[in-house]
Amino acid sequence: MTGGYASATDPATWTTFEEARTYAQDGPADGVGYVFTDGGPFVGIDLDKCRDPETGVTDEWAQELIDRLDSYTEVSPSGTGYHVIIRGVLPPGGNRTGDLELYDDARFFTVTGDHVDGTPTTIAERGDELEAIHAAYFETPAAVESATTTPTTATATTTNGSTGPGNDLSDDALIERATNAANGEKFSRLWRGDTTGYDSHSEADMALCSMLAFWTAGDAQQIDRLIRDSGLSRPKWDAVHFADGSTYGETTIERAIAGTSEYYQSSSGSSVGRSAAADAADGRAATDAGDTVSSTDRGASSADQPPTVPSPLGGREVSGRIQELTTQLESALDENEQLQATLEAERAAREAAEARVRELERDADEERGGWSLFGWLR
Repeated sequence: MTGGYASATDPATWTTFEEARTYAQDGPADGVGYVFTDGGPFVGIDLDKCRDPETGVTDEWAQELIDRLDSYTEVSPSGTGYHVIIRGVLPPGGNRTGDLELYDDARFFTVTGDHVDGTPTTIAERGDELEAIHAAYFETPAAVESATTTPTTATATTTNGSTGPGNDLSDDALIERATNAANGEKFSRLWRGDTTGYDSHSEADMALCSMLAFWTAGDAQQIDRLIRDSGLSRPKWDAVHFADGSTYGETTIERAIAGTSEYYQSSSGSSVGRSAAADAADGRAATDAGDTVSSTDRGASSADQPPTVPSPLGGREVSGRIQELTTQLESALDENEQLQATLEAERAAREAAEARVRELERDADEERGGWSLFGWLR
């Protein structure tokens, strides 16, 4: 106990549940919070703005998720939502959309103890359910299609060579070019292991893998090798977290490649569209896997819900568009930063030139006895 504010990223500010509860009961604290940590067994599902605090009536989309997860659930501190805690691993990719958020690292839940009747009083293993919900809400159609490949195909992603055309860039050359690119600062931060700006380590993993998918031209083995050398590398990368036996790392790479539309070609120093360059790679089997969410689950939608309310069965199309817009926004921000830097340099050069002109004018004034028509007119 430090007596100050706790940080979800600083273990020195955490303590045991017993000590935290005692402090909350006897001290000035308002409540107890649980921190989700990298490598921990739990995932938190935050459902917001879905409960009437007066009547307890729950929105349909939230009730469907609560029923599907079937694990310990309690009312959130605001009374307008729910917290569900499960055992599982958050799949790579996004973790926030609308009023739904998924946490597995560097976040905390304020625990209320206001258990929801009809839900288990224990935390259940719900890895498959979590994967299905994540696929419905956060994955692009291409990534979902990729996730339905057979277990042997998924394994081949990292063991049998490229899933894209590949290129002849060495690891060192690739890192150098990526670092010097327009978005090189972002790449460098991720390469160092800096997850600032991302809601979770998993989201940062996906961001770096997506960049590497472009620079490696979809070479899964090279992506895997580079991730292991990066600051984001962690034991979770090799952990088997999915029903088909694939690891977290394999799935992250596969989804990153599936979501990459262009590849870098080192021979010409340019990028090439994936549709033209990766026909052979796209020829891999796309048979349905029984262990993944069914196609009917993924294809269904809730037309009665307003667009701002997430749908657990039809959200991936919206999510794909959001991811596309996010990518465009990041590109625009990068261009804006470059323009700002150029303008700043031009401004500095102009100010230096103006200062030089004033200096020359002063010198000329002194030579002419201190008077100049130009200076008088000013």
